[in-house]
Amino acid sequence: MLKSSSLYAAIDLGSNSFHMLVVREIAGSIQVLSRVKRKVRLAAGLNSENELSEQAMERGWQCLRLFSEYLRDIPTEQIRVVATATLRIAKNADIFVTKASEILGNTVHVISGEEEARLIYRGVAHTTGGAEQRLVVDIGGGSTELVTGTGAKTTQLMSLSMGCVTWLERYFTDRSLTQENFAKAQDAAKMILAPVADKLIEQGWQVCVGASGTVQALQEIMIAQGMDELITLPKLERLKHKAIECGKLEELEIEGLTFERALVFPSGLAILIAIFETLHIDNMILAGGALREGLVYGMLHLPIEQDIRQRTLRNVQRRFQIDIEQAHRVQQLAEHFFIQVSKSWQLDNRCRELLNSASALHEIGLSVDFRQAPSHASYLISHLDLPGYTPAQRRLLASLLKNQTGIIDLAPLNHQNALPITQANRLVRLLRLAIIFASRRRDDTLPALRLRTEDEKLIITLPYQWLNEHPLRAENLQEEIQLQSYVHWSLMIEEQNSSRIS
Repeated sequence: MLKSSSLYAAIDLGSNSFHMLVVREIAGSIQVLSRVKRKVRLAAGLNSENELSEQAMERGWQCLRLFSEYLRDIPTEQIRVVATATLRIAKNADIFVTKASEILGNTVHVISGEEEARLIYRGVAHTTGGAEQRLVVDIGGGSTELVTGTGAKTTQLMSLSMGCVTWLERYFTDRSLTQENFAKAQDAAKMILAPVADKLIEQGWQVCVGASGTVQALQEIMIAQGMDELITLPKLERLKHKAIECGKLEELEIEGLTFERALVFPSGLAILIAIFETLHIDNMILAGGALREGLVYGMLHLPIEQDIRQRTLRNVQRRFQIDIEQAHRVQQLAEHFFIQVSKSWQLDNRCRELLNSASALHEIGLSVDFRQAPSHASYLISHLDLPGYTPAQRRLLASLLKNQTGIIDLAPLNHQNALPITQANRLVRLLRLAIIFASRRRDDTLPALRLRTEDEKLIITLPYQWLNEHPLRAENLQEEIQLQSYVHWSLMIEEQNSSRIS
């Protein structure tokens, strides 16, 4: 039975949805126990005088009655409840907040836009890997937060009065999806962005991270349509034209877009296009966490590590009792191979990090059973919470581990969207070889080998007589040549001062 002292809860009363996150602290990290989301559309209940309707408030209270049952077993000091844009501007917010606090048995804090932006950035920094210098974009129901920062430190905090619910009511009120409606929505967003754009651009960023329902919906659409995970302006424009072709909100059908998200998707899309154009954003990835995660990590007072992914890898290795020395051995070999072929095979730093991660976790399937260990590894990685990795990267890792040994299955590699298929295939080849050469689980038996490429052909050069001195691995390599040939991958082995074996 879980001890209540290990439980933490964060509740976000947003303009579009109310969210509750319940977690357990484990060894300096968090384990998610429950995520509950309810569409309340609080912002839709604001009238022209910024007063919330009784119906909107009742929708919110009813939702909180559901949340309150889960909170009964969690200490009050380990619960944080915040309200954002709509309750910041509602003239009768005190009526809603007073009753909401009574229902939950915890004080509801109406936070400022700047505080919301700071918490969002903290949640992203704790859960999203990648470059240290980042721009974070969160399009909510009633406001949009834009934050720049490096590591744990924010450099600019912006909260702007535009959101997918308010823009829906303002620019798509007739439910028509026309070029004119989109243009008005985008122009209005650009006007709000104009006074702050230069300050944000001056800060600069290496990676742009999206932390909103709009960005989540975009990821789901791109996965369903077989695109890579990077959100770009051309992709946004294509989706806008697709929406316009549908004509009406009620008739909006885009592969991968759920019915639940469809109503506010066009308005959120218009805002995001305006942000891309105004700030000259090249591409964006989906964040691993945002406001609620920022609240939880704030209560835990955990430091923001520079490398979120390394923390995640260490935690998973400990949890599943992975042989860390062997993982490191395979990592070193994979890195050695990567350095030798990265230029000719056009493998970038993203590829390097994902190959390193797959090497670190390749034996996770042994925690289930030796038989079908690669399939077990793939399943575990597909379903584990991996802070620092995007959903697309997690799918790629699962496909790499599925193919670490044995018959090669190209289907999961073709269906992942973190990397181009050719790059994903090349990572599989390097990982498989690293595992074969490290199979003795000893450092003193690793050969001084070299890899080179001729287009897609991979050539391994071994020390003279190494194959004769290591017959088991020589047999494994011959089998690997055959297995790779089944999927039309050419692998050749040669020894120094000897003829080729193929």
